[in-house]
Amino acid sequence: MQKRLLLVEDDAEVGSFINKGLTEAAFDVTLAFDGVSGLKLATSGSYDLIILDVMLPGMNGLDVCKAIRRENRQVPVLLLTALGASENIVMGLEAEADDYIVKPFKFNELLARIRSLLRRADIGAPPAPITPDNTYQIGDLVVNDVAKTVKRGETSLMLTSTEYRLLLMFIRNQRRVLSRTELLDAVWGVNFDMGTNVVDVYVNYLRKKIDKNWPVKLIHTVIGMGYVMKHGDEDTH
Repeated sequence: MQKRLLLVEDDAEVGSFINKGLTEAAFDVTLAFDGVSGLKLATSGSYDLIILDVMLPGMNGLDVCKAIRRENRQVPVLLLTALGASENIVMGLEAEADDYIVKPFKFNELLARIRSLLRRADIGAPPAPITPDNTYQIGDLVVNDVAKTVKRGETSLMLTSTEYRLLLMFIRNQRRVLSRTELLDAVWGVNFDMGTNVVDVYVNYLRKKIDKNWPVKLIHTVIGMGYVMKHGDEDTH
């Protein structure tokens, strides 16, 4: 099935270039030229992926992304930014974008990022059978990666898409110490240390949801090394 993409880009030349390349790559592309109309399309239509320029008239891409996330936490969002500094990248990630690419970029790189995000989201794939392999558990925390549900005891927990990917990384690697660089690579697709605290910020968000109201803590800090998910005083490796 052909994937539907929404491209929000105010530069007509850049938008036409991307639109042409994506159409030739067999995507169905809808184009918007400002943040307000982009948001209206994003929240009223059904898209497999949204590409947002950060510097948009009317409403910037970061605010559009945040507004989209209030309505839809599943659709992948890719930011296009001319601002490559790490603090600007973190702002994009904290707006709950799934990935970013810095202008100027090669179209093949953009295409690779889009295909990677679509694969990550498993968009268009038939539902996987529910088997023990699709369910992860540690203590009374249970994650069903088919239904994308998280429960601790009898309490259902609502996570953002980024928090969910972070939790999945932890629960798939129980008792293993994960460095910040490993987490950046697995969760944000950033394979270098940006010199920021985005990992620590999101670990804190996750702790508030899965640990704060329970006596047994599951996410533990290993000073100088990273984080580990384990039940109480279990050994790590």
